[in-house]
Amino acid sequence: MLAAVLFDLTQVEKIVTFLVMLSVLVVLHEFGHFLMARRSGVRVNEFAVGFGPKLLRWTSPRTRTTYALNLLPIGGYCAMQGEDGKSTEAEQQRQARADGTVEADPENFQSKSAFVRLGIVLAGPLANFILTFALLFLAAFAFGVASRQQQSIVGPLMEGMPAQRAGVQVGDRILALDGQPVRSGDDLVNVIHRSQGKPLRITFERSGTTFIRTLVPVGCPAPNPPHQGCIGFQPIPRYERVGFVTAVSYAGAAMVDMVQQSVQRLALIAMHPAQYAGSLTGVIGMGRAAATIQDFGWAPYIDLAAMISLSLGILNLLPFPALDGGRAAFIVAETLRGKPVDPEKEALVHIAGFAMLMMLMIFVAYHDIAKIVQGKAVF
Repeated sequence: MLAAVLFDLTQVEKIVTFLVMLSVLVVLHEFGHFLMARRSGVRVNEFAVGFGPKLLRWTSPRTRTTYALNLLPIGGYCAMQGEDGKSTEAEQQRQARADGTVEADPENFQSKSAFVRLGIVLAGPLANFILTFALLFLAAFAFGVASRQQQSIVGPLMEGMPAQRAGVQVGDRILALDGQPVRSGDDLVNVIHRSQGKPLRITFERSGTTFIRTLVPVGCPAPNPPHQGCIGFQPIPRYERVGFVTAVSYAGAAMVDMVQQSVQRLALIAMHPAQYAGSLTGVIGMGRAAATIQDFGWAPYIDLAAMISLSLGILNLLPFPALDGGRAAFIVAETLRGKPVDPEKEALVHIAGFAMLMMLMIFVAYHDIAKIVQGKAVF
């Protein structure tokens, strides 16, 4: 009974940790808008952490900006003068030109040039990209980078393989094989590779409880040699400390690799939606991945935060209404035309884009939940 309660408390702690991490990423995204707006002479009426009823608030007598901490500390927002949060970018710009706001209120967002407004809008995603690099550097410099050496901790599982069928789970620590203590992850892998077709008694630990299971390694799938035995999991690599210069180099290379993979995945989803759309992961899927990765230590968890930050930046660049990319698209169109987009065309684009965004969100949420129900979420 006590073990069950402790397990539940551990899961709650993981959920809270994930929500705090996600909130920090969103707030720093909004902080990018805030910094660029203030630097461009736009008045920020309110900068808030969280949503809902206000717990704390303070108004700066110099800038007249209200800083608030709200009840639900999930995300935040940056409310600028001239942004009502209800109408679209082109509609607000048309209204500002019509009522004279552009000339009368130099601190209004709508009074700024298209170039300045575009910079403020894109500052949010840019903040996410900068944060991605900073997190990758922090993980590498403070906790190390993955080496070729392995730990005896179970990583991602392959469905239908002996480990999964025996009830082994991601995060389990393997203590012994056939009664012999496991001294290192490399020894663990070597013994399993030598045991194809032979019963292997595995002792592993999970949340303070020890389990013993007997399973039979099978031939490894390609590209591994077929004569090697495998039970179907990837071991977690051991992390090695590195210096400042190496950490900077690692962060840069890792970020470039993340961007390439994200762009390639988006391209595949756009060209072959039926085949690749199911690989999309939403908040539910990210939360499940975060709960699993927390068992591996701070280095991979901070790397996950960096990946989510990059995803937030890229997602916000997509030309959908309510996203920074949608706002930027209308400003670019305004620049090319010399005036805001016509109301009829704007409404058509807004409705179509919003419908696509809602369909995408529902689709991702459905697949996240389906993976949990079917037990097929593998990380």
